[in-house]
Amino acid sequence: MSNTPLIIGVLALQGAYDIHAQRLRELGAEARLIRKPEELTGLDGLIIPGGESTTFLKHLERAGFYDTLNAFVRTHPTFGTCAGCILLAKEVSNPAQQSFGVLDIAVERNAYGRQNDSAILTEPTKLPGGPLEMVFIRAPRISRIGAEVETLATRNGDPTLVRQGHLLAATFHPELSADPRVHQLFLDLIRQNTR
Repeated sequence: MSNTPLIIGVLALQGAYDIHAQRLRELGAEARLIRKPEELTGLDGLIIPGGESTTFLKHLERAGFYDTLNAFVRTHPTFGTCAGCILLAKEVSNPAQQSFGVLDIAVERNAYGRQNDSAILTEPTKLPGGPLEMVFIRAPRISRIGAEVETLATRNGDPTLVRQGHLLAATFHPELSADPRVHQLFLDLIRQNTR
């Protein structure tokens, strides 16, 4: 395994991309804010942060970015949080919308309510180190997972952190917690898949 720092892009079109970048740097990775398709070149992995998924799509289409990003997520380690999880999902409802369709899950948008229904919960996880703090803000709900998808954390029995091959997705915002384990998991996933 190489000691060279991983180069991780954070899609910087909206959402808490700066905080994701800060978490990555704290873990020893090089973080790059990605705003143009050509900036995907040379990355070891990419985080698609939270925000508003339909707004993400509008930004991506306006910038001519959608097709390049669609190709990238099919072959490179990618971590989607909240809206990023929605964009990776195979099926999206409430309402239906376009997505990359690479992660074999079904997602319901805003399933836990409005902004004032947001919550910080601490729940069991398969990650080492005990229960995991999860920050939910207008969160989606994963209503179905495919046979190849591993559930790593749940909320009331619904998956909240899932992994499939080179893809990782969370319905919560790990960047808003002081717990670094989810970002570390993504870095470990990249090393397992690419180095």
